[in-house]
Formats: sequence, structure tokens, C-alpha cells
Amino acid sequence: MSPDPERRVAVVLFTADLRVHDHPPLHTAVRRADAVVPLFVRDDGVRAAGFVAPNRAAFLARALESLDEELRARGGRLVVREGAVAEQVRAVVEEVGAQEVHLAADVSGYAARREEALRTALEGTGAALHVHDAVCTVLPPGEVTPTGKDHFAVFTPYFRRWSGSSPRSVLAAPRRLEVPPIASAALPPLEVSGVSPRLAPGGEREGRERVRRWLARSASGVDAYEERHDDLPGDATSRLSPYLHFGCLSPVELADRAQRHGGVGAEAFVRQLAWRDFHHQVLAARPAAAHADYRSRGDRWRSGAAAERDAQAWREGRTGYPVVDAAMRQLSAEGWMHNRARLLAASFLTKTLYLDWRVGAAHFLELLVDGDVANNQLNWQWVAGTGTDTRPNRVLNPLAQARRFDPEGVYVRRWVPELAGVAGRAVHEPWKLPAERRAELDYPEPLVELGAGADRMRRARGLDRPG
Repeated sequence: MSPDPERRVAVVLFTADLRVHDHPPLHTAVRRADAVVPLFVRDDGVRAAGFVAPNRAAFLARALESLDEELRARGGRLVVREGAVAEQVRAVVEEVGAQEVHLAADVSGYAARREEALRTALEGTGAALHVHDAVCTVLPPGEVTPTGKDHFAVFTPYFRRWSGSSPRSVLAAPRRLEVPPIASAALPPLEVSGVSPRLAPGGEREGRERVRRWLARSASGVDAYEERHDDLPGDATSRLSPYLHFGCLSPVELADRAQRHGGVGAEAFVRQLAWRDFHHQVLAARPAAAHADYRSRGDRWRSGAAAERDAQAWREGRTGYPVVDAAMRQLSAEGWMHNRARLLAASFLTKTLYLDWRVGAAHFLELLVDGDVANNQLNWQWVAGTGTDTRPNRVLNPLAQARRFDPEGVYVRRWVPELAGVAGRAVHEPWKLPAERRAELDYPEPLVELGAGADRMRRARGLDRPG
């Protein structure tokens, strides 16, 4: 059937914005067009770049199923295509005679190349590309900048400006939409091999329900966030990061709901959303920071067989430092890690073992369901001291951190069953147990003494030189 030239048709290309609530591209397309094609392309480029890790593939499959259900509840459906994004979008535009294509802005180098390819592919079709800001962040990258510069390199002044800005209004989900006749491939399969056994389920509906519960809880929800977000055994973080990464939740709506909820916990949570925006504006201005030092420290990272053995012990949660090992095992089991544990694991790899931050970032991206180039890479650089941290040589002592944030060892015993029988705080230093007791544990000796590790890092960075 040929397209009706009298009807206005728009295409909405979904990428990392898998929702119908507070969705500027969908909202605009439904308002301006008679019919809308909600399109998702199973992207050859993403697969070729190695970003289709099992945990994210499984979460994505559930999120797309949920998106399709939400669209069908409004009279529509999700159209799925496979291949190169630009080619598939052009094909859909030509099939339905679309006059507009709507897309959420993104900050990665890959997203920039995708947008350019789309503009090129749409030439001669008569369809205009509309890129919408503030879909995946609260404020668009570049919305606030320091005088004479293209981005903020320090969080605190960024946060002051961010806090004084006015985000766009939250948009309602469309009540109805019409999809023109068009063929679709099948949704990706829900069953994915190699998935972490305790992976959270994906989807907008699941994400919104989690927000509702978290805002309603008092002891471990948003009201307690300021006091308990670093509490390792209490697990009182929001756990919403996977839903933000895939766009199942809108950061604009989430900030709005938290601010309307009010209180010091909500304020602390909104600050974390600002950190997320901060990293996006850094990457937008410096795309190379995804793989290169934002600020070089002249590092001579360890390499060779011994370094790889240490890296593998870290990946497996066999470093001999229980809180670090608990963090790594939580990552393996859940495809997610507590925010304080991420800092400890990253500091141990980069500062104590003195291994390249890219080694850790790559492992996290293999497993994290919320693995996001901006947040993952720039948080790793922050901890490694090559990023935006104003104290680049700080070292997080895993023993001091464990005593503070897991004082009785509950988090350690939860994830390191070999140490479940070690009572109280002794679980953090199993090497101090009597020899016969240590021999009963299938648990390694520490890879390195903490002071020796810190000294090694300082020597490599030239910090032990006079003057």
C-alpha cells in the first residue's frame, strides 16, 4: 500500500530511552503527526563495538517487551528492524512516507557518528531529523558552562549552577497513537545465556514500580538516603541506575518527584542525578575520555604476567581483601554493585594494585547492567586520578572503609561464603586469624600489603621525588 501524501507521519527512533512517560521525541511526534512509527533498530554497530553484553542484552529484551506493551495499551506497537541504524531508518521513512524523524540526543562518540549517519541517510527523502535534548539527562550537556569554557571540570561549581537551573517540564505519556501499516521483525528473545543469576528485570513498568516503592519506604527508601546510601549491608541505595541507563525512567521526572517528595534524603539523591549529568557534560565536551586519560598523570601502569594474575584475582573476587572480593562477587551475581563498593573495588585496582583503569572499566562494562560509557569510564577515571577528582592521589583503604561501612562484616559474609564462619570484625582481616583457622578457609592471602601497594603507586607517579 502506498503512503497517503495527505497524512503526516513521523518516526520515533528509540535508543537509550525505552519508555512512554516523559518522552519528548514521542510526545512531539504524536502531537505533530497523524501517525507515528515507534522504531527500535537492533543495531549492528552496537554489536560490533562489543557493547551487547549478556546482562544488558537480557535487560534490554525485557525493556523492549515492556515498551511494546505500553505502546499497545495506547493503540500502537513497537516496530523492530535489524541492521545498520541509518539504513533501516531511511527504509522505514520511505515505506511510510514520513516527514519527520525524532531522536533523543546522546553524548558518546558512537551516538555522534550515528546522528551524522542519520542526517546523511535522510538526504533526499524529504524527512527532517529532530534531535531532542534532556531525554537521557536532567539538563542537556552544555546547558550550563563556566565563563570561557565548554564544560565544567569540577563537580561542585557545576552542581551550584545545575541546582539553580530550571529543567524542562515533565511530559505526560500519550493517551493514543496510531501506527501506519508496516512490517516488523520479532522482539529479541527474553532468554539470554551467560546472564548473572540475580539480574534485575528490565522495563518501564518495573522501573516505575520500583520508584513508587522507594519513595514510599521510610527505613531504606529516599528518606534514609542521605544517612544510609553508603551502608553496604543495608543496601539502601535506589537501585534505579539500570532503569536510567536504558531510559526506562526519565531523569527529569525522577528529579521532579524526588524534589516534590522533599527532605535531606531526596536532596542527596538529586545530587546523584547531578553527578550523572556532570559526567555526561564532560564526555560531550571530551569524547576521547571514554578511552584516554582526561588528565594524564604520566602513569606507568603495571603490565606482564604478574599484573595479569593480579587483575584476574580482582575479577574473580580473590584478592585476599574481603570487602573488595565481596564487591566483585556481587557484580558477578547481580550485574550490579553497590555504589560504595564500586569506589572500593576501583581504588584497589588502580591505586593498590596499580593497574590501568581501562582494565577495570572493561570488566565492569562486561557485567554491569547499568554499564554506561559516560558514568562508567569517567567514574573509573575519577577514582584512578586521571579524571576530574581534585585529589588524584587519594587511596581508599579497604580496611578502613570496611570498618566504617560494613562494621560487623555482614556484607562480606553475604558475598564471600568462605568467611561466613568468621565472627564479627575479624572477617575483614582473615590473615590475622590463627594459622590452623586460616588453613580451614578456602580463601587467599592478600595480593599485596596495602602500604606497599600505595608506595608503588606513588613511586610510579613520581610522588616520592623531592620538591
